[in-house]
Amino acid sequence: MTSAAQTPIAQNTEDRYALRSVSRALDVLEALGACGSEGLTVAEIATIIGVSKSTAFALLQTLLARSYVIDVRLGGSRRYRLGFALVHLGDRAAADIGVSQLAMPVLRELTETTGLTSRLAVLDDEGYAVAIARVEAAGIVRIASALGQRELPHCSALGKSLMALLPPARVVKLLAHTGMPQRTQFTRTTPAELMRDLILVAERGYAFDDEEDNIGVVCVGSAITNRDGEGVAAISVTTLKTGLSDNDLHALGGTLRMYAERISSMLGAQVQPQLATRG
Repeated sequence: MTSAAQTPIAQNTEDRYALRSVSRALDVLEALGACGSEGLTVAEIATIIGVSKSTAFALLQTLLARSYVIDVRLGGSRRYRLGFALVHLGDRAAADIGVSQLAMPVLRELTETTGLTSRLAVLDDEGYAVAIARVEAAGIVRIASALGQRELPHCSALGKSLMALLPPARVVKLLAHTGMPQRTQFTRTTPAELMRDLILVAERGYAFDDEEDNIGVVCVGSAITNRDGEGVAAISVTTLKTGLSDNDLHALGGTLRMYAERISSMLGAQVQPQLATRG
């Protein structure tokens, strides 16, 4: 294992501005963050960050006083874990940095990787999917809707990605409000049909709008979650149906899930990679 003390100090600033005591305190937090729920002893922390036990103890007492670290008795030894002050800072950071700010660099990479226009959307208070950010792909084909335009959730990949994370009763309530009009011959128009689809979406981590809103157009979406597992937004790409096989669609779905998980991780979600489930 590489110790935290071996990590270069102040990688993005000049070394002369780096304070060793602050750097070591951060090393302690990173060491605790990398360990299991049982925490670490003073001796273990000292070894990991490459300092004496007395220095490690002094650092821990400083962090304890500000609730960045907590200590517990386990098996006759005093062990240390991350404290709840970090939870508060995480909440503040998430509130200060909106999901759109976090997602835009990822969307640009997604569009570059797939060659398709990508979007970020949320469910509004009435249950409609609303795109709040977009990265256009190169080329003359423009098939994505305008920002701020409401989309029916039952026939959009963005809407289905987010509904798959909701309790069934909540989904039914949203559908009662938005309705389930038939947009094409492929649109699911009953809650029972949609619920079966949402089970698959939840299992594989991505959703399809396979000509359900517009004939000839396919959209693939995947939800972004926060650290509580709640769906806060979704990303999607849109393309023409022509020439796409089922394997192509599922491969694209796996790519969407990967990028959505990256944004989720930025929001503090504990991402559990999933194997794509064939529909």
